[in-house]
Amino acid sequence: MIEEALLNVTLQLLIKELFDKVDSQIQKVLGFEHEFQKMKSDLEFLQAYLGDVDRHKEKYKTVEAASTKLRELIYRIDDLVSDCQNRVEYENMRSRFLSAISLRGKNFRIQVGKKLAEINTDIASMRETLNYIPSLISLCKSEEAGSSGGDSSWGRVRWTSDIIDESQTVGLAEDTKTLKKWILPCNGSLQLIAIVGMGGLGKTTLAQKIYNDREVCSRFHVRIWVCKSTFGELDIMKGILEQLKMDDHISSDRNVLLKRIHEALSNKKYLIVMDDVWSIDDGWWKRILEGLPKTEKQDSCIIVTSRNEDVVKRMGVEEEQIHRPKLLSEKEGWLLFCKVAFASSKGKCKDIELEHVGQDILKKCCGLPLAIKTIGGLLSSKGQLYSEWKKVYEDLPHILADESKSNDSLMATLQLSYDELPLQQKQCILCFAIYPEDYEIDVDQLANWWIGEGFIHKKGTKTPRKMALECLSELISRCLVEAVSKRNYDGRVYSCKMHDMIREMIIRVAREESFCSLDENNTNIATIHSRRLGVTNETLLQPLDGNSKLRALLLTKANYIGFTKKIALAQVKSLRVLDLSHLKFKENSEFCEDDIWRWITSLKRLTYLSFRDVENLTKLPRSIKKLWGLQILVLGECINLKQLPRSITLLPKLVVLDVGNCTSLSYLPRGLSKLVHLQELYGFKIPDATVSNACHLRDLKDLSELRVLQLDVMEGSMIEEDELPVLAQFQYLRMLIVNAGDRDDEIFLERLEKLLPPKSLEELYLRHFCGHTTPAWIAPKLLDRLQYLCIEDSCVLQRLSDRFRGSEGNKWKIEGLCLKYLPNLEETWEEIKSAMPGLKYVEVSHCNSLKSFSCNVKNIDFWRKPEEEDDDEMK
Repeated sequence: MIEEALLNVTLQLLIKELFDKVDSQIQKVLGFEHEFQKMKSDLEFLQAYLGDVDRHKEKYKTVEAASTKLRELIYRIDDLVSDCQNRVEYENMRSRFLSAISLRGKNFRIQVGKKLAEINTDIASMRETLNYIPSLISLCKSEEAGSSGGDSSWGRVRWTSDIIDESQTVGLAEDTKTLKKWILPCNGSLQLIAIVGMGGLGKTTLAQKIYNDREVCSRFHVRIWVCKSTFGELDIMKGILEQLKMDDHISSDRNVLLKRIHEALSNKKYLIVMDDVWSIDDGWWKRILEGLPKTEKQDSCIIVTSRNEDVVKRMGVEEEQIHRPKLLSEKEGWLLFCKVAFASSKGKCKDIELEHVGQDILKKCCGLPLAIKTIGGLLSSKGQLYSEWKKVYEDLPHILADESKSNDSLMATLQLSYDELPLQQKQCILCFAIYPEDYEIDVDQLANWWIGEGFIHKKGTKTPRKMALECLSELISRCLVEAVSKRNYDGRVYSCKMHDMIREMIIRVAREESFCSLDENNTNIATIHSRRLGVTNETLLQPLDGNSKLRALLLTKANYIGFTKKIALAQVKSLRVLDLSHLKFKENSEFCEDDIWRWITSLKRLTYLSFRDVENLTKLPRSIKKLWGLQILVLGECINLKQLPRSITLLPKLVVLDVGNCTSLSYLPRGLSKLVHLQELYGFKIPDATVSNACHLRDLKDLSELRVLQLDVMEGSMIEEDELPVLAQFQYLRMLIVNAGDRDDEIFLERLEKLLPPKSLEELYLRHFCGHTTPAWIAPKLLDRLQYLCIEDSCVLQRLSDRFRGSEGNKWKIEGLCLKYLPNLEETWEEIKSAMPGLKYVEVSHCNSLKSFSCNVKNIDFWRKPEEEDDDEMK
């Protein structure tokens, strides 16, 4: 429920993270073992109260106040522990003995002692407050039990039936036609079909339409409707038997029930609709499916509706049997709106002013049928008065919030999708609340934010980046987030957005849990209590005066913040995430670059800093080394950045360094080998061998954690003989990008030809390469794990090398191939297929010399292996 949303999420995840952070090393360095252990013990006590406190905080103000204080306390503890952790990392990098701390370190230890004492005192006070809360909670529980007949375990559920209200259906013709094409033919076996989409999209309505269709009814002997979200496994079995008129003497033994269902459906063509399926984790689906008859000539079908694409795939539904209904078009939306809002006049709007405001309201629904019906129903009760309709338009967010208390409301329906999320994903999705309406969000920024704030951590061998992308994929699969731009080969998402109605629901959760500050129009604003802020051109920063809580600040629809040392933002010291991408330094203003860097380097807890595409940025200060906790530093596309200070090598926790497409940068400083945690390095400039203070390729050999490496060849770049095997030492490297810089001199090309790649590579990009044939190391024998290859931007490349083609017993395992702007590459489709028998996706653009390809080679086009060919090969 909304009331449970973030307190549980923030505290449970944050407390778990705190337990991991407060390790023996921190305690030993700082000398507060007893105090830290006491704090951990008390936190465990407080954690035990979270569920009950959270569920009842609206019922009693005492409970609500305790929840708020507890949240604030946990944030304070997290800040203190993060400061300690960063200090220890810094001391370790300085190679000091754990027991020897500098004078400044001793002062730091004194401050830690004071803060620890204050925190432990506050925890003790919190325990006293919570001592009498259980009696209040018991009272709440007894009241709930009385009002719900003693069974409140299900929470909010949706009950659906097979009955359809045809008077409020619009735009289902094409969807119905598609599904009937799958269902009506006699395919000889049990078909599994799914209808997947976000809440309120009309999945149940579409299933009802199919279930009651005349042709579908005559196609099956038996039709059964099951609403999964309302019932458990036993109730489903009993419900099926009831619809089969076999509910006399029903047993409670699952095996007996399944046997009776099997007998009743044997030798019959049956249709079962499993509506509103959320999960199959407890194994109910496997047991029921195994109990259903599935003879070859039975021609039966099961239709599943769900908000979660991953669930239906795990149920066994093939990709080509998943139907994803679209949002209503503007015309269809208006027709549905009129049917509901003007029901008294038979769906006719006779007032031009009402039509105009109605169209404005309709735009806010963004084609979501349930939103249109909900708001249309509200307007129908207002009478056809322009003034009333205008009020609804202006106050729509508040109206939706008020009506959300009803279990069958629009917001409550959407809320179900949120409630089903794992704790980590609940925290991540709340980040969407700071972005403006209909805003296209850069996925790299979102992932960096999640990692920077500690919402996402590595898991086993999976890096935080991989975990962040998996989290986003899950949110997309659950139809809560929409992919806008993605790679066709594997669906990797580059940008995303959120439907306005989902956003309204997320904003309500974020507001109630103080995730960020929002005004009455649901706009993210700056206040003294703000924790997270997305800055637009309209954002006023002065209200941040006195703020000590701000954790994340990102430029969204702004490229200027008018920074001076006098503004309120300059006094904020609590930031962990700062994304100033696309910032512009205006000339003839009070702005001073030194002032902004002086402020940034005072942010001791900063973990993520981005200056992507800041045109005026020319250098970084030496004081960047003060950011001990920095994990992600993004400077990509800063075209005037000429130099990085050597002090950048003193950032002990740096995981990502991005200086890609910094065209004025000629080399990186020596000492990068100190960054032993580095996993992603974009834009490593291979320097001239004569530049003594540059970092050379051989200097990277100690970066054993590298997963991604982008090499940029500059004018004068040279790879020395002793550097040729360096790449092969990166056993975890998954992605290698080589920008060969259009260098055509023979000595350099000979060296590039002799590189030894790591066998672990899964993705390889070769750009601006001026050899006539691909380098010899791009061969299946050396890169036997490669899955994706991209070669682009070369007017010289003519052929793929002989080694590239492999041999009869040594072929590529590549599944995705991208060839772009290679006008002189002369290869045939047959040669490509022979070298890459497992190829599933090819993208081609401006490769005019390619022959007999299965797609257009002159313009942007792609080929995808037909699903049936995949199926044939697997048999």
